[in-house]
Amino acid sequence: MTQDLGLPLRNRWAVAWDDVPVAEFGEFRDRVVMAVRSGVRLVMLFGVPEGNERIRMVAVLSHDAHGRLGVLSSRASGSYPALTPDCPSAHVFERELWEQCGLVPTGHPWLKPLRRHPADQLPAGRTAAHDREAYPNLRVEGGQVHEVAVGPVHAGVIEPGHFRFQAHGEDVLFLEITLGYQHRGVERMLETVPLERAVVVAESVAGDTVIGHSESFCGALEALGRCQKGVHAQSVRGIALELERLANHFGDLASLSSDIAFAPGAAYFGRMRGDCLNLLLELSGNRFGRGLVRPGGVGFDLTAEMVDSFLPKIEQLKRDLEQVGDLFFENESVRARLEGVGALSADQCSEFGFVGPTARACDMTRDVRHDHPYGLFRFAQIPVATAWAGDVAARALVRRLEAGRSLKFLGEQIGSLPAGQPRHPLGALQSNELVIAMTEGWRGEIVHAVLTDGAGHIRRCKIKDPSFHNWSALALAMQGNQISDFPLCNKSFNLSYAGHDL
Repeated sequence: MTQDLGLPLRNRWAVAWDDVPVAEFGEFRDRVVMAVRSGVRLVMLFGVPEGNERIRMVAVLSHDAHGRLGVLSSRASGSYPALTPDCPSAHVFERELWEQCGLVPTGHPWLKPLRRHPADQLPAGRTAAHDREAYPNLRVEGGQVHEVAVGPVHAGVIEPGHFRFQAHGEDVLFLEITLGYQHRGVERMLETVPLERAVVVAESVAGDTVIGHSESFCGALEALGRCQKGVHAQSVRGIALELERLANHFGDLASLSSDIAFAPGAAYFGRMRGDCLNLLLELSGNRFGRGLVRPGGVGFDLTAEMVDSFLPKIEQLKRDLEQVGDLFFENESVRARLEGVGALSADQCSEFGFVGPTARACDMTRDVRHDHPYGLFRFAQIPVATAWAGDVAARALVRRLEAGRSLKFLGEQIGSLPAGQPRHPLGALQSNELVIAMTEGWRGEIVHAVLTDGAGHIRRCKIKDPSFHNWSALALAMQGNQISDFPLCNKSFNLSYAGHDL
């Protein structure tokens, strides 16, 4: 059963929608559950309305060890037996299905709103549960248990999210995270606006992951439009993706340093983040890379003059990382503050489907660039960086290792940039096709599933930011820790509110 993924796919290859088999729900459920139990990963589970209140449920599965993707589907209306009791990684997907499509997963152990849409936008009969004042928060009973509510408005420039701690003294028994305050209807916009505007919307899914999300969305359009972009454009995109990764990893290490009052690390890493953003600015005219990734290639080219400017700056960042990395990770007071805090296990990562540095800090080699290579990463691999403890220290270490390997990769690729055109024309999108486009963003696996209708227009666009999985990891990591550890633990994940809320 390990190899049985239904209709086989490859990252960014389109398949005819009519060829996606529709199984009876019992068979669909059994195949998904058995595949996940055998080591296959549930990448996505989403719904496509088909009229008459019927919903086509689509499951995207990944056998990472063999670099294979597969898709299964079934139809449901009203309700269906939940997958979550036997497949915990489906729990947020099924909550989303209930919220978006009105499908009730009977037997779901934690069925409550995921993004809490306003009641007037919901199907009939589901208004009370979405009343913001009547949200069903979990409560731990006991005479010595107290509750601490944080947010959704925070003391600082931070997006809104509500954190409710059930605690005994300082020890956290349970953390419930309630999001949805940043819901903008991104998926619906991508289904209705012109393609030129849709790309701008896609790169705005998460403001700190412009390259990652635009890479996935444009990859999907290119598969549907049969556009073969050249190796030069693929190289520029890969370089920009790694610059984005570096900027955010350095920013996270600076934030961790600041949270534990390690001023040298905060200053050095913060400056290095700025250096990487400045390189993106030089490349694209925007510090976050807006306008760079476009269907068919890139909107701005990496010229010979830029190459001469970039290379010494990359070499300087290598030297800086070695010095400040040793200063940070070899400091006993730093290690004492980070080690053992917010630990996750590899079993939890596997069970709930966590991705990115969160999973790699638990010794799981889960990386789209390695498992499902695309673009430049088909020809030039970056070794996967892992740690084993699963705590704040391990997540910080993975960021340092990834930064070092990305800098080496950039030096090699910028110094040997192939010739070619920066952009190729995008053909008309094929009709009635489904494509899955995956990118390893700096937080982890980004997935865009795009389905076209009979006229070649986007019928359904489903987005999964890595934060969609990993907010559950933060809640799990806080159990057994102290409330005062929350800022540090939260920074070690650095998840996106907007990327989750869409």
